[in-house]
Amino acid sequence: MTSAFLTDRYELTMIDAAIGSGRAHRESVFEVFARRLPDGRRYGVVAGTGRLLDLIADFRFDDADLQWLRDNHVVSDATIDWFADYRFSGSITGYREGDAYFPGSPIMVVQGTFAEAVILETLVLSALNYDSSVAGAASRMVSAADGRPLSEMGSRRTSEHAAVAAARAAYIAGFSATSNLEAGRQWGIPTMGTAAHAFTLLHDSEEEAFRAQVAAMGVGTTLLVDTYDVEAAVALAVKVAGTELGAVRIDSGDLPVLVGEVRAQLDALGATNTRITVTNDLDEYTIAALRAAPVNAYGVGTSVVTGSGFPAASMVYKLVAHRDDSGAWVSVAKKSAAKATVGGRKFPVRTLLNGVAQTETIHVGDEQATTESQRALLVPLITNGTVNEIYRGEAGTALAREQHAQSMAELPVDAHRLSRGEPAIPTIYA
Repeated sequence: MTSAFLTDRYELTMIDAAIGSGRAHRESVFEVFARRLPDGRRYGVVAGTGRLLDLIADFRFDDADLQWLRDNHVVSDATIDWFADYRFSGSITGYREGDAYFPGSPIMVVQGTFAEAVILETLVLSALNYDSSVAGAASRMVSAADGRPLSEMGSRRTSEHAAVAAARAAYIAGFSATSNLEAGRQWGIPTMGTAAHAFTLLHDSEEEAFRAQVAAMGVGTTLLVDTYDVEAAVALAVKVAGTELGAVRIDSGDLPVLVGEVRAQLDALGATNTRITVTNDLDEYTIAALRAAPVNAYGVGTSVVTGSGFPAASMVYKLVAHRDDSGAWVSVAKKSAAKATVGGRKFPVRTLLNGVAQTETIHVGDEQATTESQRALLVPLITNGTVNEIYRGEAGTALAREQHAQSMAELPVDAHRLSRGEPAIPTIYA
């Protein structure tokens, strides 16, 4: 299956009309940027780039696609003939996946003919908007967890394809594992999971269920202890698995109080190394509230796959420049109220002082040489149609995870606060 139909109809009809006007093949520059951060957040996280590069590589129209366009009279036959040979042959630069971003800065720049670049708009935005939203939420959760591991377990709270994308985005932002097997297979993310309440309810007693799980998975497994009575289940778990029991999981109740009681009970039973994992509709705020509790690990579902209330990152894809009939570059921009844009090709640079980010400076028109205190933010992702392979697959995902850690270390301390505030650093146009 190709990715060509993962788009909106108007991308194709624009090309059809532009072919008719003779403007479809003007060299053009499109930029992706966020108008704003999700309400109250102080930074965003670029994610989805590795997935997007695969989708662009597969963006072509097969015979069935072309026939559907004919049968449904979407565009003219001449345009369908153009689609038959479509391969993106332009160039794309962008922020490194995993990097922090701020409003207004071009996190991706697509250059090619109008036709070959505009047709990617929907695909680019669908990947970056969702994945960046998940990564931004996940990053805040990682900060709130203060070094304790988090697992992504939200597959049942989103669509089957979004679940894989969300697991990857959360991993890039610092989550340790996912419950989603396809994400593990496709992107090399560690997978985790043991048993649900249904497993306990299946058996004639909680003890029978625990013994079956330990027999299958060993004493290092995690036993779910809140199906019936937590205190009784913890005692039973240690009885069955011994003091080397790996962990217990709590999925309900007043967690700050309950976790303290379970820790004290485990210690009294001699299971001092048994960890406590909590789940139960966690988000960055509940994780932060548990910071003083003796929690060892967190499992997060709904809030991470929905971007913790912001399922899209407000990114847009705008034409900022094209060549005119003489070959000269012309800057273009929207002037509409509340949605005005800044015309011209842009080159973003992050200025640092003693390793701490100070500003996002956007140079308009010409690329500027960077100083020792600056970091150029755009890297080549596709050059003349050839994808930079280091950003794809498992290796690209691992590289994005490393980039995220480095980027978080650059941000000012205030960036990691969960309270409402302005972006951690200002965006300045130069």
